[in-house]
Amino acid sequence: MTRGTYFRESRGRPGPQRDKDGVTLKADARAAADLLHEAADLNREDPNRKGALLTFGTAGQLVMTGDMHGNVRNFEKLQRFCALERSPGRMVVLHELIHTEPLPLGGSDASIDLLLRAVEWKCQYPDNVFFLQSNHELSQLCRHEITKGGRCVLADFEQGVQERFGDKAGNVLEAVDDYITSLPLAARTGNGIFLAHSLPDGLYVDAFDLSVFDRIPTQADMEPGGAAYALVWGRFQTPEVVERYAQRLGVDLIIVGHTPQEMGHTRVGRMLILASEHAHGAFLPIDLKRAYSPEELEGVVRKFVSVE
Repeated sequence: MTRGTYFRESRGRPGPQRDKDGVTLKADARAAADLLHEAADLNREDPNRKGALLTFGTAGQLVMTGDMHGNVRNFEKLQRFCALERSPGRMVVLHELIHTEPLPLGGSDASIDLLLRAVEWKCQYPDNVFFLQSNHELSQLCRHEITKGGRCVLADFEQGVQERFGDKAGNVLEAVDDYITSLPLAARTGNGIFLAHSLPDGLYVDAFDLSVFDRIPTQADMEPGGAAYALVWGRFQTPEVVERYAQRLGVDLIIVGHTPQEMGHTRVGRMLILASEHAHGAFLPIDLKRAYSPEELEGVVRKFVSVE
């Protein structure tokens, strides 16, 4: 399969039918699995990556997002804003794409569609689109069920994949696992910004094993008690805790998602928290050529509703 062909005709195979909102109605399991595996290979071979850390320089623009949880509309607005087809100096970082929320009991989680759109974008623009590990993706990989509002999140996701791909769903889920395994943990920029899904709880502020960024995470890293697990699951950091993490990481500012934000973002000292999964969702275009104060960084937050 050629790069980025899941949502278009590929090698004589018709692409999947979509409804008026662009949601896949009939899906090609082989094409989907191929695309996920290709994106996983690109993640592993990324020249910006060393161990589990991506490093970006001081040129161009980097667009950081928050959790997206299957929100196709916001993703399409993000694609229009980034316009990668004519903006080679722009990069975008995505995380927490799967597990739609909120979802009524018995409802179908179609967030596999957003994941496939995102990995297709990666395959089309491998030097511009990047991913980070998150707690929902990691839980999907490790089969650690998440319960929200009385529903089982992993079970709903797998049901949605089953509905989309039928008896070939297992092949797609195996490819999802390959993609999740390939994800780096964090990124840092030349202008002093650290990007991750979250930070560990304050309890670990002096004990957190920073060497996890220097290696490919092990199974032990990803299980409860491991460094990768602590990174993506941490919440409720205080400004003092954020300051200490910034010192240990050697950065000026930190951008994360993970903690719900009703209005799209908030700031905790040197850390900005973004949420991208709802109508008030936000994203952050960062000029890599300049330094920011925490207040200046917060001042350039954009809302998805502002994108036509």
